[in-house]
Amino acid sequence: MNRRPPPPPPHPSLERRPAGPFGWLEAELLHDGWLAEVGPQAVAVLALLALAADRRGASFFGRDRMATALGMTRHDVDHALRNLLDAELVAFRPWRPGTPNGVWQLLAPRPRQPVERSRRTLSIGQLLNNLGFTAPRQ
Repeated sequence: MNRRPPPPPPHPSLERRPAGPFGWLEAELLHDGWLAEVGPQAVAVLALLALAADRRGASFFGRDRMATALGMTRHDVDHALRNLLDAELVAFRPWRPGTPNGVWQLLAPRPRQPVERSRRTLSIGQLLNNLGFTAPRQ
């Protein structure tokens, strides 16, 4: 029986290679706030895709199979995948135009811009006031 070679990922030029022990989830996902941004259901889908990924970071799980494996509804999986696509943590190429299933590719998180912080020192009262708290009236 002839086995066909696996299909190429959506962006072959962005193919990833593990640097060290095999794994596709970088610490930046946690430390740079990506997990909170995409939400818990998207994190579950991301973990599933990472566990199912081949050496190129590509996974071929269908949406219904993802939902079953995660104990989620198909609607929740679709929403989670949209969050991952919007955050550019995954890429997708359908098997055929208009079909919901295809190849999912894990992408490296893009670097976050450092948050500029004020060098001005505030008192606790000023800080609370800036947050909308006012001193109690006597």
